[in-house]
Amino acid sequence: IPEQCKRGWEGKVLENPSIKAPGSNDIQCYCPASGKFLGFVRPASRTDIDTAIAKAAKAQTSWARTSFDERRKVLRTLQGYILANQDEIVQASCLDSGKTRVDAALGEILVTTEKIKYLLDYGEKALRPEKRPTSFMMFHNLLGPIVSSIFTGNGIIVKGSENTAWSSEFYISIVKGALSACGHDPNLVQSIICWPDTAPYLTSHPEIQHITFIGSRPVAHHVASSAAKTLVPLCVELGGKDAHIVLDDVKNLKSLCSVLMRGVFQSASQNCIGIERIIALPKVYKQLVDLLEPRISKLRPGSALDEDQVDMGAMISSACFDKLERMIEEAVSKGARCLVGGKRYTNPMFPKGHYFQPTLLVDVTSDMEIAQNETFAPICVLMPAQNVDEAIKIANSANFGLGGSVYGRNQAHIGRVVTEMKCGMVAVNDFASFYLNQSLPFGGVRGSGYGRFAGEEGLRGVCNLKSVLVDRWPSLINTGIPPIVDYPITRPEESWNFTKGMLLQFASVFTVFAKLYLCRRFGSLRLRPKPQRESRGYCKGTW
Repeated sequence: IPEQCKRGWEGKVLENPSIKAPGSNDIQCYCPASGKFLGFVRPASRTDIDTAIAKAAKAQTSWARTSFDERRKVLRTLQGYILANQDEIVQASCLDSGKTRVDAALGEILVTTEKIKYLLDYGEKALRPEKRPTSFMMFHNLLGPIVSSIFTGNGIIVKGSENTAWSSEFYISIVKGALSACGHDPNLVQSIICWPDTAPYLTSHPEIQHITFIGSRPVAHHVASSAAKTLVPLCVELGGKDAHIVLDDVKNLKSLCSVLMRGVFQSASQNCIGIERIIALPKVYKQLVDLLEPRISKLRPGSALDEDQVDMGAMISSACFDKLERMIEEAVSKGARCLVGGKRYTNPMFPKGHYFQPTLLVDVTSDMEIAQNETFAPICVLMPAQNVDEAIKIANSANFGLGGSVYGRNQAHIGRVVTEMKCGMVAVNDFASFYLNQSLPFGGVRGSGYGRFAGEEGLRGVCNLKSVLVDRWPSLINTGIPPIVDYPITRPEESWNFTKGMLLQFASVFTVFAKLYLCRRFGSLRLRPKPQRESRGYCKGTW
């Protein structure tokens, strides 16, 4: 456990907090909430990447032969350590990201342990060979990807963000410790922290067989271009502009506001499935404004490790503050109203910390930049809609499609939103429950990426699926080529007629089987022959 996570640690506050230190190529790690120095991390070189991949590949050779029981043992060991050391892990998360303890517990501990629990209970079933019917013609946060890779028998290289380099090394050491404790090679899991100019060497490395990328759309273009050099398959999750539609018939608006507040401001809104837009119908719109304004104005940003009364933590970086302020100003100039916040915030105790005021921006319309681009910041955007049709249109107006929610009681309206909202996941009368439920595939559409992790789809996504076909009764039936179509073909016209007849025969067999199934399923059916009619040179009989 790092010294910084132990009681009594007091760090030095940096004069100009930045991941780039003057006169050094090392990554300077610091707490974005307080500006306290955490340490230096040496960025990986190309040689380091080669070494890490070689170590993981060597360890994976034997790991791939382990049983599911052995893999479960490692995950149970890891889960036990996480639960026994929640305080230290949460402390590390708060130090490196600026989160509050509650946000870290919900976003790191809860989701990770739930994922491990799903793998322990259902992972083997998802990966077990399965039988499927044939026709006659036969034709995821840092630890999420790690535990999936471990359970599927893979080695893994984790390339973390430079902004969270310090805690990444700590978390990786926990996983390595679980492998070692169970008698397995800890080199199975490798951590790479490097500057952006070195990253393409990793993403185009010929020994990498799959990449799961979680990040921004501009960086995703570079990753996809780099991976294309070696045709590495990608799963890409690029955040979203999640819309939460509030219908006119919501039962308890006060209770709903608590859900919306958590969805917007948890982890200072640095959450890929955070609520980016609240779209409300006329009967509830003004009530929502009146309920949200006083609550948001009372939120207290700060460092949860150093202050007692803190609701919201820091931003990971101040690099986006100019853009956020500009988008808010542009929206106001077009008719929006900024009722709370709207500016960067200087914490009197920690002036070197990265804080943005909790913000309420109402009367936002789709033509405003802030309605189209992900903010990843503590900004509650409220948009009016006249009816369900317009609400859906507004929700789909941004070129993102990760998640969304709808709140109300009218099942017809809810059904329309669920069906017509262009996104990968929708929660009904809830926020982000599809993220906690690890049995569901997680991922988006359109500008939010492609591919899925979590659930059976996620587990199989990091496997090379192989189709295997075996004769069920090899002693009775073997694959053979009828002489009429065997090479060399000596009678072309007859072979063609034979093939056509075979296709018609299969079609007839399928029809008979379908009718027999219907009779058995729904009772007797009377078959009424219709007069045969000539069509395109042959006679058709119909039922």
